[in-house]
Amino acid sequence: MTASETFTHTQVPLTVEGVQLNVAAIHRDGNLTPIVFLHGFGSTKEDYADIVQHAEFAGHPFLAYDAPGCGESQCSDLSSISIPFLLQTALQMLEHFGIERFHLVGHSMGGLTALMLAHQFPERVISFVDIEGNIAPEDCFLSRQIVDYPSDDPEKFFTAFIERARQAPAYASALYSASLRHKVRAGAVRGIFESMVDLSDNADLMSKFLGLKCPRMFMYGEQNASLSYLSHIEARGVRLAPIPACGHFPMYSNPTAMWIQIADFQTGSRTG
Repeated sequence: MTASETFTHTQVPLTVEGVQLNVAAIHRDGNLTPIVFLHGFGSTKEDYADIVQHAEFAGHPFLAYDAPGCGESQCSDLSSISIPFLLQTALQMLEHFGIERFHLVGHSMGGLTALMLAHQFPERVISFVDIEGNIAPEDCFLSRQIVDYPSDDPEKFFTAFIERARQAPAYASALYSASLRHKVRAGAVRGIFESMVDLSDNADLMSKFLGLKCPRMFMYGEQNASLSYLSHIEARGVRLAPIPACGHFPMYSNPTAMWIQIADFQTGSRTG
């Protein structure tokens, strides 16, 4: 690999709302505008490591990290994790790496965290790629299982969740299920899912998304083209990016198409 194709792996100790964290991150320096990636539930920072393989992003610093309770990151109190907690983690990670203004990319859980970040700090976000992040109640097809399949035992709930994912008739669902137990601590699931459902049902996420002034792209798998709001957000200036042969996970099903769309959109945002 050439120097431009490498990244650095590091551990960042943080204290968020009194909880001790050790956040695992990958990052790269550069002279252009930084790109910040937030992964989805059951995924990790490595979803975005292939940015170094795409020449379109040469010169751009980037940051991707494992959310608390996920991947290689450590958290002293898993029950404290929620979307607001993940937002505070993101703010501290941006401060640690000295990132002030940036292109933002978030998938699913990370898309919702990214939306809350962009809504609260709009002056910092240059563009926003939302990869099936929650903007309406119908987006809780994973997280609402905490309501639809209640269990007082975190391990039993997670085991059943993994099996449902394995059997789901969607692109990459079985692949996704295979690594869930290695990528998420069971004790983190309830707080994350309950906050995702609460925000999706009660926080008027659609208005927050459409109210952003930065260029926005909503990426979705063609298998989810039935989402009821697609024409509505397109009419309000959101660029749609359907990914062929894909469900909820473009980084697993069709990563080449995902990276092409992100690069084209961010290039347009810069020149626009």
